[in-house]
Amino acid sequence: MVKKKLGVNIDHVATIRNARGELYPDPLRAALFAQNCGADSITLHLREDRRHIIDSDLRRIKKKIKIPLNLEIAPTKEMLNIALKNKPNSVCIVPEKRSEVTTEGGLNLKKNRLFLKKIINKLKHHNIRVSLFVEPNASSILLSKKLGSDCVELHTGKYCNLYNKNKNSKSALSKLKKSSILAKNLGLEVHAGHGLTFNSTFKLSKIKYISEFNIGHFIISESIFIGLKKCIFKFKKIINI
Repeated sequence: MVKKKLGVNIDHVATIRNARGELYPDPLRAALFAQNCGADSITLHLREDRRHIIDSDLRRIKKKIKIPLNLEIAPTKEMLNIALKNKPNSVCIVPEKRSEVTTEGGLNLKKNRLFLKKIINKLKHHNIRVSLFVEPNASSILLSKKLGSDCVELHTGKYCNLYNKNKNSKSALSKLKKSSILAKNLGLEVHAGHGLTFNSTFKLSKIKYISEFNIGHFIISESIFIGLKKCIFKFKKIINI
């Protein structure tokens, strides 16, 4: 059986750095450390307001790491140009609002359909794999395929919120399972991300067709107590039990 992959998002290393306007902790150091601990890829979300990762972080990390770089971007001309200039291994297109604390849901594919297709075509023309961050429902999966995406990253936020609060999460889990099956049958690679912890990731790791988990906030948070190395090792073990 093919092992599931772990993408480590290091945005919140930059959040801590920016809180004091210092040069530390350095996201590049975190990326290299995560790489040495077995991370399969590094994820960065370069937000329009640069609230954590900044352009120089992207350039330095892309230059130094040896594992794939997954760049999360909003569907804008500015971000498309940055992606084409830096040429990450993959781009995950995500919705973005200036006022949000974190990403609140999946892309509205119908609203941005024509522009999204243009972005996807340009990225793929430059051999950059494209993923769309979507809600786990059939319409989003089907439209992702029509737009030419290589992959979908299922938004796990609703499920994780319910699961973490010990509320009924069966329906949310079922949607993730059905969406992963549909995506796989359409030839799309299936990833998952948002709000994941050790326990919720263990539950979702049982979904056969999810091949990669992208996790950031919890990894950086838990690392305060157990260390980054142990946290990455534990996630790697959980997703492949």
